[in-house]
Amino acid sequence: MSVHLKEEHIRLAEKLAEKAQRAGGLAPLDLDTFWADEDKARKNAFAPDCPQVPLGIRMGNECVFAELDVPEDWHRLYHDAAWRLDLARRYNDKAEKIVGRRLLSEQTAAPTDRQWPHVKELWELFEARNQWHEESMSYWLFPAAETEEDLASLLDRVETRLANLREFMLPPNWTQEKERLKALGVKPPLYRGQRGPITFAMSIFGVEKLIFLIMDNPALAARYRDVILRALLERARILDEEAGYTPETAPHGWGWADDNCAMLNAEMYEFFGWPILKAVFERYSPKPGDSRYQHSDSDMGHLLPVLGTLNLNGVNFSPNVMPADIRRHLPQAVIHGQLAPFTFSRNEEVNMVAEFLRDVDMVRDSKGLVYTTAGSINNGSRLSGMRLLMAAIQEYGRY
Repeated sequence: MSVHLKEEHIRLAEKLAEKAQRAGGLAPLDLDTFWADEDKARKNAFAPDCPQVPLGIRMGNECVFAELDVPEDWHRLYHDAAWRLDLARRYNDKAEKIVGRRLLSEQTAAPTDRQWPHVKELWELFEARNQWHEESMSYWLFPAAETEEDLASLLDRVETRLANLREFMLPPNWTQEKERLKALGVKPPLYRGQRGPITFAMSIFGVEKLIFLIMDNPALAARYRDVILRALLERARILDEEAGYTPETAPHGWGWADDNCAMLNAEMYEFFGWPILKAVFERYSPKPGDSRYQHSDSDMGHLLPVLGTLNLNGVNFSPNVMPADIRRHLPQAVIHGQLAPFTFSRNEEVNMVAEFLRDVDMVRDSKGLVYTTAGSINNGSRLSGMRLLMAAIQEYGRY
């Protein structure tokens, strides 16, 4: 259900939705003017000359099924590159007519002889299993420890590996492949984003178990937190060195995806998650302009005061976390949101526009809103809905 909508928002939304219906389902829109203004707006959502609210929605491969009336086959979508490319081209042909741009990538994967060999991920260091989960149509991490004793033993093994992490995470042919690929101009991988510390810790040990661990055994919880932090920083340092960077020359910026942070209260989060974010940002985002980004599409509004002390400058939060509240605690953050994902995927046209009007009204004076879903863009989200939001921006989202 949409929240905090005013009667005025609904009335204006109904008016625009009716225009779209009268035009055959596609909202009236000057496409050339929209994209010219959009290109300017995307450069800086806070800029005094930003002409309109930037649009963050660019859809995704997940949207092809409903739009093209193709039966859902998520495993094939992720694993059959030729099929995915064919769907993307067909989708883009339609998108070009409706919204004026081709939205999905039509690039093929790099040839295998130009791909870097696998570098072990953080979850592999912590012995988790990454398996396809049919019900959610995605990969899930499965726990590596069931009891506190299991966790303590796991941390012993992780600390042993950390003593020579380079040997553990890099494959035996790494040095040979590094020289070959660098000679071809293929850039080596870096590490600048991670499943957030709470989501990661709960994936390894369990949701309720981490909560009880923090409450009942804070010493082991602190050790768990500190080993995760050490592993993060060490993995990033090694990949920086392999790419030829020093701490002074390494690129800045870091992003988190931490949906499960909502499971902790503010005190618990400040104990477990905050120190990890603080240390990683101090290493990789020390300057005011460096990216400090977090995605958390769960109801984590109670953590805004804590996150506000970390100077995040890019966020994508729950649709129940209002832009005015985000702005109060994070005055410098570009807010990517706050359209409810299922409002979009269910094609609730009036609510889509009304939520846009609500969100723009809350931050019109400060700017800094990039309009997109507060979370994932799901199958069912239609190109006609994207065009409707573009029309809403052109009619009601001008600065």
